[in-house]
Amino acid sequence: MTYKETVQYLYSALPMFQRVGASAYKSDLTNTIALCEVLDNPHQKFKSIHVAGTNGKGSTSHMLAAILQSAGNKTGLYTSPHLKSFTERIRINGQEVSEQFVVDFVARIKPHIERIQPSFFEITVAMAFDYFASQQVDIAVIETGLGGRLDSTNVITPVLSIITNISWDHMDLLGDTLSKIAAEKAGIIKQNVPVIISETQVEVQDVFMTEIDSKNSKIEFADLEYYVTGNYESFQVKSTKGEFTIQCDLKGLYQSKNIAGVLAAVDELRLQGFNISYAALTTGLKNVTTLTGLKGRWQKLSDNPLTICDTGHNEAGIREILNQISGLNYAKLHWVLGMVKDKDVSKILKLLPTTAQYYFCKAKIPRAMDAVTLSQNAKGLGLTGTIVTDVNEAIRTAIQNASPDDLILIGGSTFVVAEIENL
Repeated sequence: MTYKETVQYLYSALPMFQRVGASAYKSDLTNTIALCEVLDNPHQKFKSIHVAGTNGKGSTSHMLAAILQSAGNKTGLYTSPHLKSFTERIRINGQEVSEQFVVDFVARIKPHIERIQPSFFEITVAMAFDYFASQQVDIAVIETGLGGRLDSTNVITPVLSIITNISWDHMDLLGDTLSKIAAEKAGIIKQNVPVIISETQVEVQDVFMTEIDSKNSKIEFADLEYYVTGNYESFQVKSTKGEFTIQCDLKGLYQSKNIAGVLAAVDELRLQGFNISYAALTTGLKNVTTLTGLKGRWQKLSDNPLTICDTGHNEAGIREILNQISGLNYAKLHWVLGMVKDKDVSKILKLLPTTAQYYFCKAKIPRAMDAVTLSQNAKGLGLTGTIVTDVNEAIRTAIQNASPDDLILIGGSTFVVAEIENL
């Protein structure tokens, strides 16, 4: 098969959560273990860092990868979902896996794929592990997909686990309380493996402490050691080690929470013998997008009118976006908004400003909520706007309607951001 045919085979033959939702979710590790055994357990052939959480795990993973790369390590990075190309999910030192490797990998294990019947995510996890092992990476940063305990990535035994944030998302699969969701995330904690908690949350703190006790692991709540505040690219850090300023090209104010976790993680890695200088730390954080190719996190697309996209898509993520917006000066907010239909959208819509002009759209995936339905739900909560189903047509309409001193925001779903032309 060609690369295009190979990726289409993966999309069509294997259930993909991002496209179809809960029906693609496999609630055990059986398939991943079977795939890894076929591949001679590649995940046991390199060091890894495991990152879970509701919000912030992607940014945290990219920050750590950038720092480790800047420190001279051959660094693997596995994240999901991708925005533009499937190969974005698997990188070494910022370079995406080659299309030829994807083709050869699928051809090599296709009989096993058809025997085991894994999900799309399970096969991509196995592919990443095989690639990192074959390329002999020094370390790989592995982001969970959904949850943690039963996530396909959870077959690894990392040198460090990181849990970023616990908030409401995927309640149908992870649980209907924050404690249940936290317990799923805490499932990545391994025997005698230290864990960093980026953000102290009183309502779930006991969940982590109980898990730590049972695993004889060391825990650190990063924000108790590092107090981080910031304004877009510049973040001020206060700790027992002193005060300093960090530059980070991930501009969201919410990155202060992730930076605290990253700083604590670097401390732990240094204790384990990783040579990460202050220069490597600052260089990595200052150049995350350049070094890793991360997109869609409070990313400015243009000026006059200021146009920004953000992949925040759950209640906590939208709150952070609204907090960010509150610090900007603009005349009117235009919001190109699309969401998925398997979430309780009313909780998010209730947060949104009634003074904004909305452009309701629909991403080209089966999970996407119909733009008319979204508009009707929004109207019932006092939000007004127009229906422009195609994402890019909605963006063009917003630009036509906006004045130079207005603000255009594009988001509500990762898949809306993914469809932006020339992102």
